[in-house]
Amino acid sequence: MFNKVIALIDEANNQDPNTEQFNGQSVPKESLYATRMSDMLSRFNPGADELMQIAVRGQHIQRWKSPRSDFAMNKQGYHQWRSALYIFHASSVVALMQQAGYGEAEQNRVYDAVAKKNIKHNPDSQLVEDVASLVFIEHYMLGFANSKPDYDEQKWIGIIRRTWQKMSDEAHEFVLAGHITLPPPLVGLIHKALE
Repeated sequence: MFNKVIALIDEANNQDPNTEQFNGQSVPKESLYATRMSDMLSRFNPGADELMQIAVRGQHIQRWKSPRSDFAMNKQGYHQWRSALYIFHASSVVALMQQAGYGEAEQNRVYDAVAKKNIKHNPDSQLVEDVASLVFIEHYMLGFANSKPDYDEQKWIGIIRRTWQKMSDEAHEFVLAGHITLPPPLVGLIHKALE
């Protein structure tokens, strides 16, 4: 069942029309993201059970199908988009779990984790958030910074601090122990934000 659902998630993400360069090849963006999430989980929490491996792998499933542009381009629109995404991703993963033969209790646990339910009280939701934050810092923060040349230092310090606040103490320790690669151009700013 586990191998089947992972294959189904990968198959869904391989349909991403958006691509990214990786090791000299053009690969579907969400497929690469899902692989990075699984790799980070194995580094951060190698003992995570198979349901959390599924949740982490499917956390961004087919994200391109729910674009930011479908919602108002303001703060309220952003939050509505995020909430809709959580439900979309969680429902999509659970539908594939059902197809693979998982029971209702297992589906519910993954749904809650991917939908980020009770984030500070549900260790599964917090784990998905931690892994997503670690992947963002290591692989995507620099690209995001480059896409926002109008953001000043204070704005960046705010973004870094908000990312940090989402993470657990264990994830903080993981970063501070040097277990992820910080984007070199942003290291000074990250240290400043965490002072």
